[in-house]
Amino acid sequence: MKKSFQIGSAFVGLIVGAGFASGQEVMQYFTSFGIWGTVGGIVATLLFIFLGFNFAQLGTDLQAASHKGVIYHIGGRYIGAILDILITFFLFGVAVVMFAGSGSTFEQMFGINTIAGSIIMVTLTILTLLLNTQKIIGIIAAITPYLIAIIFIILVYSIFTTDLSLAEADAIAKEQASAAPNWLLSAFLYVSYNLAAGAALLIVMSGGVKDRKVAGWGGILGGIMLGGLIILIHIGMFMKVDVVAGMDMPTLALAEQIHPFIGILMAIALLGMMYNTAVGMFYSFTVRFIAPDSRAYKPAVVIIGLIGFAASLVGFTTLVGKVYSTMGYLGFALIIAAIIAWFRRGNTRIS
Repeated sequence: MKKSFQIGSAFVGLIVGAGFASGQEVMQYFTSFGIWGTVGGIVATLLFIFLGFNFAQLGTDLQAASHKGVIYHIGGRYIGAILDILITFFLFGVAVVMFAGSGSTFEQMFGINTIAGSIIMVTLTILTLLLNTQKIIGIIAAITPYLIAIIFIILVYSIFTTDLSLAEADAIAKEQASAAPNWLLSAFLYVSYNLAAGAALLIVMSGGVKDRKVAGWGGILGGIMLGGLIILIHIGMFMKVDVVAGMDMPTLALAEQIHPFIGILMAIALLGMMYNTAVGMFYSFTVRFIAPDSRAYKPAVVIIGLIGFAASLVGFTTLVGKVYSTMGYLGFALIIAAIIAWFRRGNTRIS
């Protein structure tokens, strides 16, 4: 169970990223639908559990060293190739966004120059990727409990200090910008968007596990923790929606309202999530082309990291931002392929 928890925590650590931890994604995909956003969070939780379990077991069954083998296995020669290209591009793009985002956060919270902040994140990412796979997974997994603790503090504070009735909170929440026309499509889009990148690392992590039951439980625990965080953040922001409405970083605003020290802890959590995501994305991207035990791996990590840093300076993040919502819809193909593979393999239980 310890190994399963580590896999699940690393899966969570990769997906939460900056937008999730800041509350911005949860606001757009769930809280903006008011009370129905809670139902959307439950739907997303169930999807993350099922798909996390499915991809984890596929990774173990195929002993995957990268996402390529599993994607071709479930998508076939042609659809698999398209999904492989999209996922690989997305892995690199999101990591670049984390470099740029960390620079902005360092400047906003600690007064460090934007470029200097990005260099710090790039350096930490490259140094981490020079470690072996198990150490990388362990580092990513270690930050997740810290984030859960901070979010729980914010939730308790929000519940006990809210001045709004449910009807008032619902009305204000529905005035916020939404990522989709309705709560159900939004929940599916959120899972699809995150799975496009998160599945890659989950497959790689599970590929190093011999016991498919251990891998399967890792996917399930990851899905439960992800869903739990979504619902906790959603409820916390919903109860204080009059405070966080229109904020770029809603959870940070709530944390600072509790106490400046809690705000600093939340800022550290945000940077930790950016680091997690950058490490996970770049690792999955690199091993797509070069095996981690290859002599070319370490030089490739340095070169790719520097290219990513350069891309974060020349406006590449703007390009990636424009394709985020599109990736959500394209990710449906990945979900459908995974479900078909599930029935084809005849899996009805954890084994």
